[in-house]
Amino acid sequence: MYSSADMAASASVVDAVDALGAALRLGLDPESDAPRSRVRTETGDLLVMPSAMAEASGVKLLTLTHDNPARGLPVIQGVYVLFEGADQSPVALLDGIALTNLRTSAVSALAVRHLTPEGAAPASLTIFGTGPQARAHLGAMAAVRQLARVTVVGRDPEALEWFVREGEVRELPLDTKLAGEGDPVAEADLICCCTNAREPLFDGAAVRDDAVVVAMGAHTPDAREVDSRLVTRSTVVVESRSSALREAGDVVLAIAEGAMSEEALMTLRELVTAPAELPRRPRLFKSTGMPWEDLVVANQIHRGGHR
Repeated sequence: MYSSADMAASASVVDAVDALGAALRLGLDPESDAPRSRVRTETGDLLVMPSAMAEASGVKLLTLTHDNPARGLPVIQGVYVLFEGADQSPVALLDGIALTNLRTSAVSALAVRHLTPEGAAPASLTIFGTGPQARAHLGAMAAVRQLARVTVVGRDPEALEWFVREGEVRELPLDTKLAGEGDPVAEADLICCCTNAREPLFDGAAVRDDAVVVAMGAHTPDAREVDSRLVTRSTVVVESRSSALREAGDVVLAIAEGAMSEEALMTLRELVTAPAELPRRPRLFKSTGMPWEDLVVANQIHRGGHR
């Protein structure tokens, strides 16, 4: 089984970003990906996320058990099973949480790579959240964009202190703010929302016209991290239109409020394969996570581990 350490040794976040971009350029269409399914269990949920491409297929199995922290266990646990070849033999078992952290931040980094304005100066990054995805996004953003400083916004002072202590980009100036303290987005070039919030984290009117925003925490149609003011102002990019309209509350609620239309959505595949000059306005990438991303990154990890 590939552990978190095995994955880090086999593929960097840049390797994952490059693999995701290459898959889209070679014709992978996220619109054809199977939707994730959710099975209610006695103590939580079981998520099943299958996907297939020409040379490989795989499935991620995750459990969500909200009482687990009281048991000293993580809320989310899981594994990924990778199959390869014409005989579809199982070739690898991967830690599902480590894979999720890597592929989610790599997808965000791929979008940021293509949404960053030409000739952009080193960025001031604001991250909302102090959990594993916030940490993963800090490393991923530093891998694809030069950073000048980082501000981390959280609700728990102890979690903020831990984030600073364990931060992976130690050479950067790193500030912290408690949620609701000051205005953490007005001067930010790059904003990453990595929370379990169900309501907007900040006033979308405060975001700069040349800022890039990643919103990846909310993945149900009734929850969102950014408000309709930001959506109205922004070029909005999603992994696929079908998944966004099914799961992305940031988009679904904005459309319901008349802030944007379905037709205005741009897909990540369009951004990567047919880049167009984007207007000077905020650029918002809304991610919910899709099975094809796990498959591409798991395949890259396995190939890297057998070089």
